[in-house]
Amino acid sequence: MNPDKPAVHPADEVLPVWELLIFGLQHVLIMYAGAIAVPLIIGGVLGLPKEQIALLINCDLFACGVISILQSVGFWKFGVRLPVMMGVTFATVPSMIILAGDPEIGARGLYGSIIGAGIVTMILAPFVGKLIRFFPPVVTGTVIAVTGLTVLRIGINWAAGGNPTIKKMVDGVLLDVPNPNYGAPENLLFALLVLVVILLLAKFAKGFWANISVLVGLLVGFVLAWMTGRVDLAGLRQAAWFELVEPLAFGWPTFHPWAILSLSIVMLIVMVETIGLLLAVGEMVGRRPGPEGITRGLLVDGLGTVFGGIFNTFPYVSFSQNIGLVGVTGIKSRWVCAMAGAILIVFALFPKLGIIAASIPTYVLGGAGIVMFGMVCATGIKILSDVDYRNQHNLFIVAISVGIGLIPMIAPSFFGHFPKSLTPLTHSGIALSAIVSMLLNFYFNHFRARRAPLTAPAEV
Repeated sequence: MNPDKPAVHPADEVLPVWELLIFGLQHVLIMYAGAIAVPLIIGGVLGLPKEQIALLINCDLFACGVISILQSVGFWKFGVRLPVMMGVTFATVPSMIILAGDPEIGARGLYGSIIGAGIVTMILAPFVGKLIRFFPPVVTGTVIAVTGLTVLRIGINWAAGGNPTIKKMVDGVLLDVPNPNYGAPENLLFALLVLVVILLLAKFAKGFWANISVLVGLLVGFVLAWMTGRVDLAGLRQAAWFELVEPLAFGWPTFHPWAILSLSIVMLIVMVETIGLLLAVGEMVGRRPGPEGITRGLLVDGLGTVFGGIFNTFPYVSFSQNIGLVGVTGIKSRWVCAMAGAILIVFALFPKLGIIAASIPTYVLGGAGIVMFGMVCATGIKILSDVDYRNQHNLFIVAISVGIGLIPMIAPSFFGHFPKSLTPLTHSGIALSAIVSMLLNFYFNHFRARRAPLTAPAEV
């Protein structure tokens, strides 16, 4: 090694191209199911034909790719410059369903609202970014632990074969109906197989093979599912080989102030979630983002949402599904996520490739999801292990914040009598835990003798 050459932080390390491709593909396969779910839901509400829903999916993949590159690589005042993937937030789905179902708003009004909410998010980003000073380890660890527990539900549902209920249009109304395949024994066996492959590679493999344990597990599960006739490749033959993504495909957007306001409120709540997600990634790679870094990340959330509105898709935020992959593989380079963004763009332009990726059964993803999302929770616990519990007030902060953060998962109807406008908050354990832990830390510790600084020393 050259002693005169400055050391490169793992987050900035540029790996060989073939490694970037393989590691990037892992990120794409993990997030793919979530990436295409929202276009399917909103397309159904708008009553779009199959070819237009396919357009929404391609636009979504294209926007995911572009914004992921911007978030990871960074440009000017945009991008947290950490290994972060971007995806459509499910928190905005209830509001978008209402807007899309209103005949006076429709698709053009929906996209106008998305663009407006993205602009509002960019305006608010510098102010929300300053909240990082209220995230000492007791708050950061709590929020990251609750984030892991929250997204772990996704992995568990994947392993069982999807969600317990599925969306279905009945007489023009989108309803939740029971998923008949949820929890089928064969689903659980496939998920277990993938998990076992990952664990075997984690223990016995070294170097490169250990780093792609998730990808190998997914490939083994996919191949066996295909050999047993459990892979659905419907639409592959009809899909185009190449297709450009057309902006404003539904016409020029229209802007309705109240619709923009409703989505902006949701995005404000999502911004609090984003702080927790970016802190989780920062802890995993050893580069905790400070106020400036958080602001750059939130600005990409806003710009990505504007970009989504222009390219016929939806609000974008940092994607929680990919955080755990950084911890499982130990690959901390942000250029891996940049490559994953490029792969998503290719999938958008070559629809046949996208359909193959979409055909991975959810129960195959579940085996990987359990270990990855559990890794996020473990990171939060690791941070909490360094908290000074001789100060008993910190025990109160952790106990109450975790308890309230788990309410949406443990008791979904707990806030059933609250106004529906508060649904994005009351159904987000991450946002609840972040808000409660910040308030409790402020109450217990802010006016004390300040034994410890409120900000971490290493910031970017």
